[in-house]
Amino acid sequence: MRHILFFLLIALLVSCKNDTPSNIIAKREVAPVVRDSTDFREFRVLDSRYISKDELWKPFNKDLKDFSEEAYNTLKPLVLEQNIPTLQKHIINGDLSYEKLTKFYLYRIRKFDRENDLSLNSVIALNLKVIKQAKQKDKEFKKNKKVKHPIFGMPILLKDNINAFGMPTTAGAVALQDNIADDAFITTRLKSNGALILGKANLSEWAYFFCGDCPSGYSAIGGQTLNPYGRRIMDTGGSSSGSGVSVAANFSVGAVGSETSGSILSPSSSNSIVGLKPTIGLLSRSGIVPISSTLDTPGPMTKNVIDNAILLDAMSGFDDSDSKSIKSQVASYSNELPESSIEGKRFGAFKRFMEDSLYVAAINVLRNKGAEVVEVEEVEVERSGFISLLNLDMKKDLPEYLANHASNVVEITSVQDVIDYNNLDSLNRAPYGQRLFKGIVDDPGSLQYLDSIKTDLITKSRLYFNTPFEKQNLDGFLSINNFHAGWAATAEYPALTVPMGYQDNGRPRGLTFISKPLNERDLLEWAYVYEQASKKREVPVNYN
Repeated sequence: MRHILFFLLIALLVSCKNDTPSNIIAKREVAPVVRDSTDFREFRVLDSRYISKDELWKPFNKDLKDFSEEAYNTLKPLVLEQNIPTLQKHIINGDLSYEKLTKFYLYRIRKFDRENDLSLNSVIALNLKVIKQAKQKDKEFKKNKKVKHPIFGMPILLKDNINAFGMPTTAGAVALQDNIADDAFITTRLKSNGALILGKANLSEWAYFFCGDCPSGYSAIGGQTLNPYGRRIMDTGGSSSGSGVSVAANFSVGAVGSETSGSILSPSSSNSIVGLKPTIGLLSRSGIVPISSTLDTPGPMTKNVIDNAILLDAMSGFDDSDSKSIKSQVASYSNELPESSIEGKRFGAFKRFMEDSLYVAAINVLRNKGAEVVEVEEVEVERSGFISLLNLDMKKDLPEYLANHASNVVEITSVQDVIDYNNLDSLNRAPYGQRLFKGIVDDPGSLQYLDSIKTDLITKSRLYFNTPFEKQNLDGFLSINNFHAGWAATAEYPALTVPMGYQDNGRPRGLTFISKPLNERDLLEWAYVYEQASKKREVPVNYN
């Protein structure tokens, strides 16, 4: 059992530029040590030292001048917590416009996100042209009286390791603060389907594979992202912390995160939203700052399941420059969701979770909808080499990104270059140290060893799932939060988490569905049925 607990701890660790000149330093807030049952890391720094709120909002002041608190409150019932089909219906009916929707989110971000008593530090940069682009969407809609895709005109935030032209892609690191690069493949897909890129979301720096001793949600560029359900008390989850928090607080229609091992599942469940870690290769990784070309994948993070499916649809597409890209055989993940059923589906529930009252209640909901749920014992499987896999992939994958997808002005070319750069001003650039990056450089493993690790991990991880799959004739597994994220990652199995309720201290929990590769449609259908029957998501109290 010891090896399983150790691996889960490592998985939690991995999971869990703005337009401002770098010499403009925002107010620094030094926080006291705040912990609860699982939040064991100290918040040394809260506010960014590289983002000035005044400079961030200066380009928007003119356009938002006439968008008053009254206008905001008038739109609130039309926008807050509404799904994409409902928003599009309001626009078709003339009660809303893409411009007003965009201004609503910008106003809300400015109202809540930085340098105030409720600040969450979830947004790291904004698209300076987004209001102009929203106005253009209104013109296109008025001309055609229809939208080509449900994502049309919907403001979306991208995790700040995903390239989007016009905004820096920093991975939260000062070394990449001037990295204004061409769009990532999935960014191009979103734009081609009509989505508005609202801005960038903060993240655990270098996707939480950098410091090793820092809280999830911290980056040098973005500061410390905070959980709206327990600000400065509850962990945000990582590494897609800003994506999870911004969606939970209704700062955008949805967000895109990325996962290596738990980095979508963790912040989604920690912030009571829906997060999908798809089959690796279903969504392109080109133009995304990497950890591991073996395990990395982007994925949608939304307030509800239908929006998650729509966002997945909008990003999908075969990318011949991504060696793991897959041609999906599914025309649409969202069109048939309202007709979903789980009648007769068989799910495996892990026996060690059966004392969790929220988990048991969720199982009863599924049973009441016609599912069969059987308790399963976890298979004892010995695995090793996970950290070496990440080290060796990052050692080769980061230079490839820097050479082919980063801006020409970026001078770093390797992990060692980042370490050296940060050492020149470690207090500001790496206040929690660089332990994991140093581990990458020091790892002696060869590419031949890397290949053997990959084979061993995927074989044994699939054995872990497939043994009960076959013995019990299962369609999928039921887990909690990102508790099985490491296993799903190395098995290359997709997983989706959906709000399951709240513990006595108010901490959100997620019910997580896991299935075999390319079963995203099933995951979305199962989650949709559960979501509609349970309706567990609640807006964080101070952000309604």
